Amino acid sequence: VQLVESGGGLVRPGGSLRLSCASIGSPFSSYAMIWYRQATGKERELVATVTSAGDSTNYADSVKGRFTISRDNAKNTVYLQMNSLKPEDTAVYYCYARSPWNTYWGQGTQVTVSS
Repeated sequence: VQLVESGGGLVRPGGSLRLSCASIGSPFSSYAMIWYRQATGKERELVATVTSAGDSTNYADSVKGRFTISRDNAKNTVYLQMNSLKPEDTAVYYCYARSPWNTYWGQGTQVTVSS
């Protein structure tokens, strides 16, 4: 499975971005999908998760009410809609695919929130 993230960039505080993670390879619908992020000098932290069927989601407290994770299994893609962005959201964002048998990481996409 190859995971390819896109949608990162520079945005002003209060702005929005939508990240995408496209999966190439094994059946996408078999995997729970997770977004992580890692800021410079900090540990990687879990941002949001969605089950393989897309029927349940979870969020880090720091992004609840601002970020929304979703998936389109027909398009083999998971999304992270990020609203009301803050400077502390600046990080490299990674998508991660997890099944009982395998795990895969994407290469990451940079999100910078700055005025």
